[in-house]
Amino acid sequence: MNKKLLLLAAAFFFLHIGYGQFTKRVIFFKDKSETTFTLSAPSAYLSTRAIDRRIRYNIAIDSTDLPVVSKYIDSVVASGAVVFLGKSKWLNAVIIQTSDNNALAKINSFPFVVSVQNAALQTAPKTFIDKFSTVTSSVTTIPFRTEQINADTFNYGSSSNQIKIHKGEFLHNIGARGQGMLMAFLDAGYFGYLTNQFFDTTRNRNQIKGTWDFVNNNASVNEDNSHGMQCFSMVAAYKQGVFVGTSPDANYFLLRTEDVATEQPIEEYNWAMGAEYADSAGVDVISSSLGYNTYDNPIFNYTYADMDGNTTVVTRMADLAAKKGMLVVNSAGNSGASSWKFITAPADGDSVLTLGSVNSSGIIAASSSFGPTSDGQIKPDIVSVGQNAVVSTTNGTVGNNSGTSFSCPNMAGLATCLWQLFPQYNNMKIVGTLRQSADRFTLPHEQYGYGLPNMKKAVGILLGDVSTMNATVTNCTTTIYWSSKDVSTMRYDIERKLTGEINYTTIKSVTATGVIFSNQTYQFNDVITNSMAGNAIYRIKQVIDTSSLGFDAYALDSATVILLSACTTTGVFDLNNSVSKIKLFPNPASSTIGIQFLETESINNLSIIIYNMQGQLVYKQQYNKPNGQTTTQLSINHLQKGNYTISVSRNGKQYSVGTFTKQ
Repeated sequence: MNKKLLLLAAAFFFLHIGYGQFTKRVIFFKDKSETTFTLSAPSAYLSTRAIDRRIRYNIAIDSTDLPVVSKYIDSVVASGAVVFLGKSKWLNAVIIQTSDNNALAKINSFPFVVSVQNAALQTAPKTFIDKFSTVTSSVTTIPFRTEQINADTFNYGSSSNQIKIHKGEFLHNIGARGQGMLMAFLDAGYFGYLTNQFFDTTRNRNQIKGTWDFVNNNASVNEDNSHGMQCFSMVAAYKQGVFVGTSPDANYFLLRTEDVATEQPIEEYNWAMGAEYADSAGVDVISSSLGYNTYDNPIFNYTYADMDGNTTVVTRMADLAAKKGMLVVNSAGNSGASSWKFITAPADGDSVLTLGSVNSSGIIAASSSFGPTSDGQIKPDIVSVGQNAVVSTTNGTVGNNSGTSFSCPNMAGLATCLWQLFPQYNNMKIVGTLRQSADRFTLPHEQYGYGLPNMKKAVGILLGDVSTMNATVTNCTTTIYWSSKDVSTMRYDIERKLTGEINYTTIKSVTATGVIFSNQTYQFNDVITNSMAGNAIYRIKQVIDTSSLGFDAYALDSATVILLSACTTTGVFDLNNSVSKIKLFPNPASSTIGIQFLETESINNLSIIIYNMQGQLVYKQQYNKPNGQTTTQLSINHLQKGNYTISVSRNGKQYSVGTFTKQ
């Protein structure tokens, strides 16, 4: 950055004489020492959601959160013919427009001003060039698809593939559709979003929580460029059987930071102000389909060496946004087939989730920018569908467009739904999980990054982290406790491996009980019936998809208990000491089993329990034994054929035991 500042200084006079006059400038202040705000009372400048995010993820409120000192701004604006354009508390700066050299001289003389930097020309270049037209294909209308696929919550219509290539429907089917999450889009405009049919539900449910145009400094973004609207449609569209987005139940901010007619440094500062706005409002996820490496004035151009995650203004602000706890998702860029080739800022941010572009078959788009960063970071992080992605046209019909601009929101929406399920984890945990779930995680690639994420696998990975398990053993009965997040369409398989056994055996399946995806706690008693002394190892597998076609299970945790003595036949029962107290007949039995008590004393409160050979209780009754050698009959018609154990307990302690076979 220092090198670039030197270049800017050296070119100052050339810029004024040879290229045109810069009128938009950034005034950087030295400190915030005269602020009227305090770190101990953040509600004066941060929303409740923003404060809650910091508390949840243990993020300190620091000086970058404090607003720019008002008296500094007032002094700058009052210095002459100056128009206030915006301010950045993260940069401790104000953005102004002025051609008044006397005003600039006065501003430079203020003791609280550290520097003044040029940000943009007074007017746009004479030839208007829509920068997005060079990185996307023309929009073409495609037919609706209305048939329902399988039993999904949504009938996605034409957007089915760009969701299902990531198994994103799994998130929707278990209840994660963005509810309670807040997303911000930073883009060039959202043309027609107020009347577009795909946002009817979004508008009717008041899901758009705010808009701001940082280019024109007003609240209207409906009449500007359509690029942001198309990106937004990939997330928020909701028309069953036609087009459904990746996170249609979230809430949104639509922020314009990009001026498509120009490419000037002020757009990086606009981005910073947009990210600050999102942070203060409590946004969870930023989707930014923007990138910077060259400018209308080449003196500002970046080199590949600048793509190091620490140099450009926009990258430093994107990383700071992530430090504030937001998940920042950004497109990698569309330079893969050009001489530049590499990613653009802020895609080089180490805390930014950077998206490359693939087609519907998962094959990389030739235009998708290459990594790594100049300091060796793997970029892009992951890929999503951006080649011929399904988007809304300006007429509110289904169309296609191409570029990493569209792989970015597609994944941002799915990441939002994933994070919704696991709010106890921070943004970087979600980034790491998405990388780990991708198909090239063990062998990343310069264009694919870690590859194509799998949302079902990502859920399994996070369940393994959030779950707990422990086990205790008394005699030969193991009590297993576990907790995990689930919903009732899932189940748990309890597996056991005894001393001398090579493989795990499933001993019990337990149906999940969550009405909604939430934390649940379970317990199971395992009576070990045939094992030598040694270790008994238990493992819990959570089956998150029980369907035959989509079956998917993940091992949550394991626990080991030590059997101090052998568990013979029934484990908890000592046959040598207690078999003589009862006699079972007939044996084998078909419909009834008789129990003859050989002792003659009367005994009250006996418990008679039948276990199958998996240690599961299948019958229980209380019995008061009268005087004499008495007999009681038990019906076993309900039992399946096999071997069983009858345990008789007296006041909670083993009295006698026997085994029989049901024919």
